[in-house]
Amino acid sequence: MTPTAKPASAALQRDEMGGTTCPPLFIQLNQLLSTAAGLEWREKARWIKFEEKVEEDGERWSMPHVPVLCLHSLFQLRTCLQEGMVLLDLEALSFKEIIDKALSGQPEEAELQPELKVQLAALLLRQPRHQPSTALLQRLAQLSTSPCRGRAEGGSEPRAQLSATPLKEQLRNQFQKKIPPGAEAAHVAVGEVEFLEKPFAAFIRLRRGVALGSLAEVALPSRFLFILLGPHAKGNMYHEVGRAMATLLTDELFQRVAWQAEHREDLVTGMEAFLDELAVLPPGKWDPSAHIPPPSCVPSPHRRTTMHPPDWQSQHNGDMAAAADRAGLGCLDSREELERTGRLFGGLLRDIRRKMPWYRSDFSDALHPQCLSAVLYIYLVTVTNAITFGGMLGEATANMQGVLESFLGTAFAGSIFCLFAGQPLTILSSTGPVLVFERLLFSFSQDHGLDYLEFRLWIGLWVAFFGLVLVATEASHLVRYFTRFTEEGFCALISLIFIHDALKKMWHLADTFPINWQYRLDDITSYSCICNLSSLGHSSAGNDTQLPSSMAPWQPPAALAGLSRTQCLGQGGHLLGTSCHYVPDITLVSFLLFGGTFLSCAALKRFRSSRYFPVGVRNLVSDFAIILAILTSCAVDATLGLETPKLLVPSELKPTNPVRGWIVLPFGANPWWICLVSAVPAVLVTILIFMDQQITAVILNRREYKLQKGAGFHLDLLCVSLLMVVTSATGLPWYVSATVISLAHMESLRKESTTSAPGEHPEFLGIREQRLTGLAVFILTGLSVFMAPVLKHIPMPVLYGVFLHMGVAALNSIQLTERVCLLLMPAKHQPDLPYLQHVPLRRVHLFTITQLLCLALLWALKSTTAALLFPVMLLALVGIRRGLERVFSPRDLSWLDSLLPAAAPREAAAGRPRRQAAESGAEEDAQPMHRPAPQASP
Repeated sequence: MTPTAKPASAALQRDEMGGTTCPPLFIQLNQLLSTAAGLEWREKARWIKFEEKVEEDGERWSMPHVPVLCLHSLFQLRTCLQEGMVLLDLEALSFKEIIDKALSGQPEEAELQPELKVQLAALLLRQPRHQPSTALLQRLAQLSTSPCRGRAEGGSEPRAQLSATPLKEQLRNQFQKKIPPGAEAAHVAVGEVEFLEKPFAAFIRLRRGVALGSLAEVALPSRFLFILLGPHAKGNMYHEVGRAMATLLTDELFQRVAWQAEHREDLVTGMEAFLDELAVLPPGKWDPSAHIPPPSCVPSPHRRTTMHPPDWQSQHNGDMAAAADRAGLGCLDSREELERTGRLFGGLLRDIRRKMPWYRSDFSDALHPQCLSAVLYIYLVTVTNAITFGGMLGEATANMQGVLESFLGTAFAGSIFCLFAGQPLTILSSTGPVLVFERLLFSFSQDHGLDYLEFRLWIGLWVAFFGLVLVATEASHLVRYFTRFTEEGFCALISLIFIHDALKKMWHLADTFPINWQYRLDDITSYSCICNLSSLGHSSAGNDTQLPSSMAPWQPPAALAGLSRTQCLGQGGHLLGTSCHYVPDITLVSFLLFGGTFLSCAALKRFRSSRYFPVGVRNLVSDFAIILAILTSCAVDATLGLETPKLLVPSELKPTNPVRGWIVLPFGANPWWICLVSAVPAVLVTILIFMDQQITAVILNRREYKLQKGAGFHLDLLCVSLLMVVTSATGLPWYVSATVISLAHMESLRKESTTSAPGEHPEFLGIREQRLTGLAVFILTGLSVFMAPVLKHIPMPVLYGVFLHMGVAALNSIQLTERVCLLLMPAKHQPDLPYLQHVPLRRVHLFTITQLLCLALLWALKSTTAALLFPVMLLALVGIRRGLERVFSPRDLSWLDSLLPAAAPREAAAGRPRRQAAESGAEEDAQPMHRPAPQASP
């Protein structure tokens, strides 16, 4: 670390060890300008994080941008700090008192004449003209009331004195909403005057924040002041020095130095540290008038103070240590939830003790409008999922489990899980891998003459027993070995299943409502469809346009023509004609609703980052994006009035197959030894349930979601195991955490800061952790049987479009998708990703191809008769990841994945910096498995 950077780092460390934080600063630059009425202070720029300038016409603020400074202005500012007046911890209660003390505290060699002091004090105490920040409606109102007056009247007379109390314009200023809570103000005043022969410069820090009346455009307590006044002919230089001072105060490192400085030298040293990090743009290579947009992320102060390799033994060791800490940040090894206690059920008891204090807040935290949107969204998704998987289960098991069983099981299991689980944000559902096992189990039972439900009951009991053993032995400790490699493979598989099922359903829709590809407009007169009630109609398929002569001796033609399709078929008739099976509008409109819903969901979800409408409207539209898309598509469908396939919900509480009852008896239908043999397939189901449940739990509990209430891996597994007993005994489907739906649930409950500085993205605060949304979803799912008259108006293509959106959103959120795109992208067009800066591109491609091969193998196993090996293959992903350590170096794996627990201590032994500093740097380069959603523009 360079010598000039050490004071900044030391100040940063003292600040943290002392537990104090610097409040954010609002900085305003006022410049003294000559007008027809005399000298006047005018606001020319402002800063919170980035700079905003008053445009040349003086009517509007520029877009927030990264300030570009003149190098000479920084040297001039350093001279001002070295030779000008510096007052630290000044005690004053008003701006007049500050000016008096500043003018009276000058050294003898630089002291001004008394008459100059009077003139200077009178000039500084004049009221500045603030640039108004008016809302759109206010600007329209001003335009309508004074369309020809040009610039709106406002401000004050040039010679008016500064008000000791805030003005009405300050109190009504909408810009106040952009300023973070607890912020203070810093004032920069620059200009040129005739009566000074040499510049007057002063840097002042007040001991405590003081309200300085109408000095700033917003009413905030003031902490810092910088004044630079000088003779004529250098006005632009004064302006640039003022911009440099304001930009310096926005820098977090210098801001902390300025807060803790005890002498002038501390400020100068802090500025030297700022200059050490300065980057210079060569003239002629860029447009100085162009505004540089704010970046999506910036390095933290910790990272800036630890990015100096001379203090480390070598650059390579430094990269290794930083990469190791970065990987360790995403690893679950150090989490309390996964530490072994060495006692039976020790992890479970610790989960219960951890979650109990939060239980009451799990309900009170749900009292927010965002939760209503989440309930409606996840409810419709859950209902669609229950119908889809219930229908597939009915086909696979001869209706031993159908749509009604799927509804009741989802409502019961989900409600119990939300009430007692460790991570209530998880949504339980039937999943693709479980469906594959159910299909194979039913086929095996049919082939060997076994009762399917009784056989399944014993398997479920064994699975519950094995699950209790895993909970008792704290087997959830093994999820430490579930790295990004395993998580992304599983998440990608489930996402592809959602996408495949949505497209498959729509493709089958074209078979149900076929399009007549032979349609010709010129042959429209030959198209007809007539009801044939005669016995001769049994041999006709419906393509003859002429009726047999023996058709209607006993019924008039008028009566035949008046029969509807349903009436005709109900009377035993048959449809004859070329247009009987021609319904072109249904398929076309269904695909339009499907695609329109998918695109609407994606567009409305991104509306949060739109440039249009106020931020509150954008957030509201984004929170209710899925619901708005569904309602819009339903309205279009209702307007067209076509008979598109609708959501069909069971309306009677009776088993789908009348042969079975609601309780499955353990003995009677199968041989007694089945209860023992069932332990063999139960082992495979246990592996499947454990991997499915815990991989999803690891994904949902990753650090980037900033969960505050902790996880409950052991408690979640216990709830799923106990629910296996109930669902097996009642013949209901088995349930486990649904990865895609749970991720959608989490994303719908994102919390962001309500205020953000211009140019700054709203800060992601975490997830609204509570139990009420999931509980309400599952209760509504159970009540859906009684809401069939309302739900029957929702077209199925609309819900399939939501399914497609969920699958695509989950697939786009993982880094694997990003790396697959790199395979098709020329090197010069590849984004500047952190792992590309540290890992050779060919190694990145090799890692990606390995993941794709594993994903293809998982898909092949799921789709073939070898599906029984699917749980084993999920477990094998951990072994494959372990084998990659022989192909990739620990440094490469730390950037592309996470280090396994056994490898992390070795990296720590290689030498890493202090944990506190390393974690800060790791957070910035960490590539979260699930990338955050687009942020709102201010």
